[in-house]
Amino acid sequence: MRAAGRPIRLGPRSVAALVLVSAVGLVAIGWPLFADAGSALTDHAADAPWFFALLLPLLIAVVVATIADCGMDAKAVAMLGVLAAVGAALRPLGAGTAGLEPMFFLMVLSGRVLGPGFGFVLGAVTMFASALLTGGVGPWMPTQMLAMGWFAMGAGLLPAGLRGRAELLVLSAYGFVAAFAYGTVTNLYGWVTVGGGRVPEAGGIFFVPGDPAHENLVRFLAFVATTSLGWDLGRAVLTVVLTLTVGGALLKALRRATRRANFEAQVTFEGPGRALRGEAPHRTQVTYEGK
Repeated sequence: MRAAGRPIRLGPRSVAALVLVSAVGLVAIGWPLFADAGSALTDHAADAPWFFALLLPLLIAVVVATIADCGMDAKAVAMLGVLAAVGAALRPLGAGTAGLEPMFFLMVLSGRVLGPGFGFVLGAVTMFASALLTGGVGPWMPTQMLAMGWFAMGAGLLPAGLRGRAELLVLSAYGFVAAFAYGTVTNLYGWVTVGGGRVPEAGGIFFVPGDPAHENLVRFLAFVATTSLGWDLGRAVLTVVLTLTVGGALLKALRRATRRANFEAQVTFEGPGRALRGEAPHRTQVTYEGK
C-alpha cells in the first residue's frame, strides 16, 4: 500500500538527541526513587526539581532543533503549527473536569500517522502552547512537555501494517495505558516539590530524602492514588472513547493530508540534453513506502 512520506524522518543525529534527552529526562524525573542517603541530590532534595526544570527546556530545544535540521520543511512546520494549535485549544475544554482532556487522543492519532519524530516535537510544542493559553507556565511545564513528547512518540512506534478496527483497538489500548503513564511521570515532579523534601519524621505520602527506595515507592503510590488516580482514569477513558468513535475518520483525514503534502517528494531535472532536443525537462517524484 502506497502512503505519503512522513514529515520528519529520524536520522542518526535525531535519534541520538532523542535518546540523550530521554535518558536525562528519566534521571530528572525518577531520581527520588533511586537516590540513596549519601547522594548529592538527596542532600538538595528541595532544590533538585528546580535544577532539572531549568535543564530540561534546553535539552528539549536541542532535540527539536536537531530534528528540524534533519529535514523539517515548510509543509511539516505548517502541519505542526495546525495540529499544535488544535491540541492546545482542546486542552482547556476539559480543564478541571475529572481529567477529561481531549487533546490526548489527538496526540495518539497524530503520532501514529506522522511518526515518532513528528510525534515527539508535536507533543512538546502542544504542551508548551497550551501552557501559554491556559496560564499553566511554571517549573512543572518541562516535565509535562517531555512526558507529552514521549506520549505521542510512543504511538508512532507502534507496529505498522494495522488498519481498520484492529488499528483502533491497538491505539485505544495504547492511549489507555499511556494516559496513566503520563500522569505517573508528571506526578513524580509534584511528589517531591509539594512535599518540599520532608524530613523522615514527617512520613505521610511525600518523598522522604534518604529513605529506602521501596519505602519511598510505597509513599509515591499512595500519593498517586490519593491525588490523581481519578483524574488519570478520566483521561484514559476519554482517550479510548474518542479513539473508537471518531478515530477512524481522523486517521483518514490525517493520512489524506499527509499524502497531499507529499512531504518526501524529490524533484530532479535531467541535464541540458532534453532542452537542446526541444523536450520539456523531466520531473520525477519519489514517495516513501511506509505507514
